[in-house]
Formats: sequence, structure tokens, C-alpha cells
Amino acid sequence: MVHKRFETEVVHHGYDSKEHLGSLSTPIFQSSTFTFETAEQGEARFAGEEQGYIYSRLGNPTVQALQERMAVLENGEAALGFSSGMAAVSATLIALTKANDHILCSKGLYGCTFGLLEILKEKYNIQSDFDFMDNEQSLRDSIKPETKCIYVETPINPTMKVIDLEMVSRVAKEHQIPVVVDNTFSSPYLQRPLDLGCDIVIHSATKYIGGHGDVIAGILVGKKEFIDEVTMTTQKDIGGTLSPFDAWLLLRGLKTLPIRMERHSSNAEKVMEKMKQHPKIKRVYYPFDKDHPDYEVASKQMKLGSGVIAFELDGTKEDAQAFLNRLNFIKIAVSLGDAETLIQHPASMTHAVVPEEHRLQMGITDTLIRLSCGLEAWEDIWEDIEASLK
Repeated sequence: MVHKRFETEVVHHGYDSKEHLGSLSTPIFQSSTFTFETAEQGEARFAGEEQGYIYSRLGNPTVQALQERMAVLENGEAALGFSSGMAAVSATLIALTKANDHILCSKGLYGCTFGLLEILKEKYNIQSDFDFMDNEQSLRDSIKPETKCIYVETPINPTMKVIDLEMVSRVAKEHQIPVVVDNTFSSPYLQRPLDLGCDIVIHSATKYIGGHGDVIAGILVGKKEFIDEVTMTTQKDIGGTLSPFDAWLLLRGLKTLPIRMERHSSNAEKVMEKMKQHPKIKRVYYPFDKDHPDYEVASKQMKLGSGVIAFELDGTKEDAQAFLNRLNFIKIAVSLGDAETLIQHPASMTHAVVPEEHRLQMGITDTLIRLSCGLEAWEDIWEDIEASLK
């Protein structure tokens, strides 16, 4: 099949209505199992000698359509759907490591990813270290003989620091270490880590991929050999598989991804400019702010700055919470990428599991707030914030 442009592939790839009675929308194959014509066919499928569906934990036509679409959108060979972003993260890290190995991470991670690393350390002595990844030598010095993967978030949740993925993948290749990138904050429309030399991409598809706040899901994209390995080991045996209905919701959400990302990014840029001028806001963190220390890297590897802004209030934790409580239509909630504008306090919410010492090293202070700009009029978003700041 000839690949078309992103905006066309996001609507069409992986599904042909002619094969499904002309149904324009991908059918939901809401079936736990699939029948075999003969016992010999069942044997052949279990042996891997014949292609075909067996059981929805091992593969499902609706899920397969989503996987094919996500693979082409990320320029990967194959993709795999999961029941949550953390199911994708845990399956990947468990597939790449064994007891006594080492994982090198960007200095700043989603709180539950940090929690998973603590579990791996406690149960299997899999150590993890954190590096700012702002220069090649620092990165080289942090790599150990037992390092089995480099795990990167960019932009980092919630501080919006940007990591130079070409630099990281260049150093990793010297040591033949795979680079795993959590691409949730950008989506493949704004950033494609595999094109920058990285090996594996993860999404919390709950966020921009779904885009409507009605599904929990994860996506993994990479080389077919690695995806096949995860399919038949850490996904199959741990069981974090994506349901057909949730895959259908993601397929539906994906169709508007380019349009939504343009609007999310446009709204965030305009709100960010207003924030920078407000006396009660100490600092603003947004990748496409020309004053952001990583602006040059961000503009090199991202198409737009995406919809998330972090900012620090001039005050205390209590002031930050009072600010949230005074908002009118902006919702206090811990997701992002929805049509609705969402806001949260990372230190006490998404990153509460991270010990204070680590949290502060990551730049997550008690007055840091994360804003996910929705699809509303940007003027209304700003007016709600401005009124609450008063």
C-alpha cells in the first residue's frame, strides 16, 4: 500500500470498508474468542503456522486496525494496543530487562512510571538512575555496563523540559542500547521519535490519541521483531490487552487528531503569552516559548508546542490550591488532551508518589501547576485564569 500524507492516513489506514459489507465505520468485533473451521486449523494457528484470530487477548480485528494505523503514523514497523498507558510502559520495561539490570531515565517522569521503577527495584533489583540528558558527555557517564534501555519523556511531565532525541539516540547507538520514548505529550502529529533515531515509542492513548476523555488505553510502536516478542510474552501473559470497544473509540478519536493538535497548540501559545505578562505568575514553561531554554531543540524536533503549559504561582501551596478552587469552567482533573481544559497540582496529585527530594530535583515545586488547554475559545480559557488570579 502506498503511504499517503499524515492527515489522510490518520483517517483511512488499516481499514477497507469493502472487506466489511461497506461499513464506513470500523466494526467492533466484540468477541472474546474466534471459531476454527477444523481442529487442524486451530492447531495450525496456535503453532503460528497459519494467520488468523484465536482469542481477543491474542489479537482482535478492531484492535488490529488501530495498531496498523498507529504504526504508520509513527513510521514504525508494528504497533500494539494496551488497556492503559502504564500497561504499555510496564510491558515494555519488563520485556527489556531482567533481574539486576539498569534503566537510565530522563530526570522527570510521570509519577506512576516512577512508581513502577520503584517496584522493579524492590522486587528484582533493577536499578534506575536519572539524568538531565542535556549533553552527550553527561549521558555517556551515566550509562553502565548493565544498562539495558534509556527511557525518555519529552516534553517531560509536568515541567515541559525538552530532550534532544537525536543526541540521545546517537549516544545510545554507541552502546547498542534501545531508546524508549514516551511521546504522549506530542502525539505523532507533532513529533516522531523513530524518525529521530529512537527505537520504541509509547503513548498513553487516553490523552491526545483518544482526545475525548472517554477511554483508558496505551500504545506501543517499534520494530516488528520487538512488538512480536511483547505480544507473545509480557502482553499475553500479564494480560494488559486493549478491548475492541476501546480500540474503536481510539480509531474514532484519531480521525480528528491533526485538527485537534493544531487547536490545542494554538490555544496554549496564546494563553502562555498572557501568562508571561501576569505579575502573579513567576515562571511559565512551554516548549514553543522563545524564552524556554529548550526552544531550539523543541522547534527542531516538534511541529508545534502542543497543548500543555506548566507555570509557577508567586505564593504558597495553599495559594495554588485556592487558585484552582476559584476557577469557573476549567476543570480540576489529572488527565490532558481532552476537548475540555483541565488543570491540576502535580506535587499533590500526579506526582504525589514521588518523594519530595526527587520531586524538587525534577522541578516540581508546591506552586507548580499544569494546564492542559482544551478546544474552547482561548480568550475564555485566559479570562477564567485571570479572574481566578485576582
